[in-house]
Amino acid sequence: MNQQRPINLDLTKFSFPLPALTSITHRVAGVILFVGVIFLLCALSCSLESAEGFATTKKSMTTGFGSFITWGLLAALAFHFVAGIKHLLMDIGFGETKESGFYAAVFTIVASSILIILAGVWVWA
Repeated sequence: MNQQRPINLDLTKFSFPLPALTSITHRVAGVILFVGVIFLLCALSCSLESAEGFATTKKSMTTGFGSFITWGLLAALAFHFVAGIKHLLMDIGFGETKESGFYAAVFTIVASSILIILAGVWVWA
């Protein structure tokens, strides 16, 4: 065994390509959605218990923090959806070259950014 190899890698020294960053972000968005479903199910349960529970849930969802959580979940959903479509297209054989992977990553970022901005307008308008 080589004793010179690093024990803890410093990931900040690596330069990941854009398709790798979008793939990692796709996974992070999936984790955010998984945790967000728990939040949404708790809110749904509280709102269905009684009229007072519904009023409390509605009030908490319309505060600044509630709107931010809603927008964050919609942003994660938008990015995860667009990146998921990109991954599905790659699975059937489109965009497998290095150059097309880069352009697909750029499209993923642009399309999801537009959807995230529209979600923000919808939540805070």
